[in-house]
Amino acid sequence: MATPDLTSGRVMDQSAAMLNDANKTVYTYTAQLPYLNMALQELQELFELNDVPVTQTVTSSPIAVAANVSELTFTTVPPLPSDLIEPQMLWERANGIDPYVPMSKLDVLPLYMSGVQIPQLLYYVWESQALRFIAANADNQIKINYTKALFTVFTSILGTDQVNVINAEMFLEYRTAALCAYFIGENPTRSEELNSFAALAVDRVLGIGAKGRQAIMTRRRPFRSGWKRRSFV
Repeated sequence: MATPDLTSGRVMDQSAAMLNDANKTVYTYTAQLPYLNMALQELQELFELNDVPVTQTVTSSPIAVAANVSELTFTTVPPLPSDLIEPQMLWERANGIDPYVPMSKLDVLPLYMSGVQIPQLLYYVWESQALRFIAANADNQIKINYTKALFTVFTSILGTDQVNVINAEMFLEYRTAALCAYFIGENPTRSEELNSFAALAVDRVLGIGAKGRQAIMTRRRPFRSGWKRRSFV
């Protein structure tokens, strides 16, 4: 089922219920979290193996670039989005003043503009996991259209991490429960049963993805008088 508002807490609630611990006395969020991350990693590998997209393009919130700043990284203040894989397009505006206008991506920043004082950023390069600009002499804001990973490591023991993978709920619930049953509950029988449900769930997810990528028109079979005598395996 597609659930855009699916959280890690909801997955772990269902996982605990499958283990007869709906109150999460034993299978707390803290206990389950490493196994939910294992299930996510497995699902990512299955998606990659079956050519199912594991990234999407999103737009960041406005990011402040103060005057004289020439670089943004994952550790600057403010930082780049933590889930950024690669920027696709940058937009800039004077601080708080619309509209945003597109910036130009270059392989190398132009040397002839070094030391030139202008109020806009205009150009950017993406290298060594950093966005680099020619520093402006005024405050600006940028937005980034970027490729992000669908699969991220969950860290919240409150269960508030967002699961951004469509149709993944059933697999994650069953597989998380199976891993917890095996490693926490030391119950291989229950784990095996839950794994069988997880396998069915992931088959459905992969089947939906494959069907969507085919986009093949089908037609009905012509009627044949002998159809009733045929059997199906």
